[in-house]
Amino acid sequence: MENDTITRSAQRNGSAANDRAARWVGTSSGSDPLAQRSVRIWSAGDYDRISAGFREGAEAFVTRRGLKPHHQVLDAASGSGNVTIPAARTGATVTGIDIVGALLKDASRWAASEELSVTLDEGNVEELPYSDARFDVVMSMFGVMFAARPDRVVAELARVTRPGGYVALANWTRRGFIGQMLAMHGAAVPPPAEIPSPLLWADEAVLRERFDDRTWRLTTIPRTLTFHYFHTPAGTAELFRAAYGPTVRTFEALDEDGRASFAAALREHWTRNNRPGSTSTEVESEYLEVVAVRL
Repeated sequence: MENDTITRSAQRNGSAANDRAARWVGTSSGSDPLAQRSVRIWSAGDYDRISAGFREGAEAFVTRRGLKPHHQVLDAASGSGNVTIPAARTGATVTGIDIVGALLKDASRWAASEELSVTLDEGNVEELPYSDARFDVVMSMFGVMFAARPDRVVAELARVTRPGGYVALANWTRRGFIGQMLAMHGAAVPPPAEIPSPLLWADEAVLRERFDDRTWRLTTIPRTLTFHYFHTPAGTAELFRAAYGPTVRTFEALDEDGRASFAAALREHWTRNNRPGSTSTEVESEYLEVVAVRL
């Protein structure tokens, strides 16, 4: 079984296997078509190759949380572990949840290689499988912003965060590099009308509606991280075409002329925004850091 395979992988790589193996629990997205759409998008390609390009930014995001060993921490929409693993290094009790089991395998292998204890659950952030007020800190870096139903996500964040605890999010802004790139995707292949733009998670007015002041105390600050890839900018555009789920699925939906046009636009976007004089890829992208304290 897949669960056993992941546990054995963690055990093979960790010298304190019985104590430190990552635990992975699988669930199903069931018949929910929007959940299935998310699985289809984010299981395409190889997201771990993408997230490797901003691990320094992820570590900085976690460091600002000031986690302590007594904290119960959730990484919501955890992907391959960019936030989960740095959080576990602090000694906190860390759980990661993601809708794509393959990404949890990547996180499990990473945890095992560092002999870190984490719990990894396959599930939907719109219906978290945790008890009320379970967590002191809930984090999500470019994760929950892609869920199809933000109202359900925020309700679940409110439910599982203890009073006095907080939620910390990193969300791409519309004007930033990735925000512009996502807008290019949407222009090439429009998403279903019933799914709100993920970039609304960095819209101050929308955030204050979602995180109402009866339940949350909200603060936001714009921040920037740098993507680092050893490829040329044109090579990085090809990396995203092969490995970034939204880009993979966009290319699949286009005809031959559309693919050629979109590929050229991606190359131009990465090249134009690359740090001057760099032969590899060093591109900055703005995001909004959101901290919502549960009242």
